[in-house]
Amino acid sequence: MSAILLLALCLGIGLAMARHERLPAGAPQALNFWIVNVALPALILVEIPKLQFSRELLFPALAPWLVFLGAVAIFGFIGPRRGWSRGTTGAMILTCGLGNTAYMGLAMVESLRGPMAVGPAVIADQFGSFIALSTGAVVVATVYAGAPPRLDEIVRRLFGFTPFLALLVALALWPLGGLPDVLQKVLTRIGQTLTPLALFSVGLQLQLRGIGESRGKLIAGLGWKMAVAPLLVFGIALVGGLGGNVNAVAGILQCAMPPMITAGILAEQNNLDPKLANLVIGVGTVLSLLTLPLASALL
Repeated sequence: MSAILLLALCLGIGLAMARHERLPAGAPQALNFWIVNVALPALILVEIPKLQFSRELLFPALAPWLVFLGAVAIFGFIGPRRGWSRGTTGAMILTCGLGNTAYMGLAMVESLRGPMAVGPAVIADQFGSFIALSTGAVVVATVYAGAPPRLDEIVRRLFGFTPFLALLVALALWPLGGLPDVLQKVLTRIGQTLTPLALFSVGLQLQLRGIGESRGKLIAGLGWKMAVAPLLVFGIALVGGLGGNVNAVAGILQCAMPPMITAGILAEQNNLDPKLANLVIGVGTVLSLLTLPLASALL
C-alpha cells in the first residue's frame, strides 16, 4: 500500500506543480538528465553485481524481451499501415515495449507479493528491461529518429548512453562482488532519487487533453503493454509448468508494469513524438494503480 501511495503522491505533486506554480525553464529536461545519466546508472552499479544467476531465473530474465520484441513487430507492422509517422511508431515501440520495472516495478512487486518475489523481479528488471533499454531501445530510437541504420552510428549511440556504460562496468564488477561498501551506500542513496523524481517529472509533463485524438493509439499501445503481453507471458508460464512459481509470478507482474518512464525520456531526446510518449506513460501509470493489484489477485 505504501508503494502505491508513494507513486500516486509523486505523480500528483508533479501534476499540481505544473498547474499552479511557475516552473524554471527546462525543469523537466533537467530532471530527466539526472534520471538517465545519474540515478539510473547508480542503481545499475549497485544492483547488477549483487545478482546470483541460476537456471530457474531464466523466465523472468527473458519475459520482458518477449514484450519488447512483440512491440517491435506489432507496431513496426501496423504503424505504416495506419499512417503513423516514424516518430509516432518509434515512440509506441519504446513506451509500449518497455515496462517500468525498476522504481515502480520493484516497489509494486514487493508490496503485492512480498519480499520473496523481489529477487526474480530484480532479474526481470536488470537482465530484461535494463539490457533491452540499453541495447534494443537505443537501436529503435536511432532508426526511427531518421538516422541511417548504420552499424557504426548505432554503436556510437549505444556507447554514448550512460546506463549502457554503467551496465558494462557493473558486469565487470560482478565477479569481484561489486563496489566497496562505502561506494554502494552512496550510490544507493543516489539511486533512490530515481522513483520520486521520475514520477514527479511525468506529472509535470502529463497532458490529458490529447486523450481523445490519441485514443486509438492509447488503446493499441496500452492494450498490448498492460493486457495482451502479460497474458501471453502467463500462458507461456502455464505451458512450461511454472504456474504459481514465485519466479514466474514476479516475471509476469513485471511484464504488466506500465510503460517505462526512461523509454519516454529516450523518445523525447530523439524527438520521437514526445507528446504521445508522455501521454502513454502518464495514462498507463495512472491505470496501473488499478490494474496491477487486480493482476496480482488473479495470479
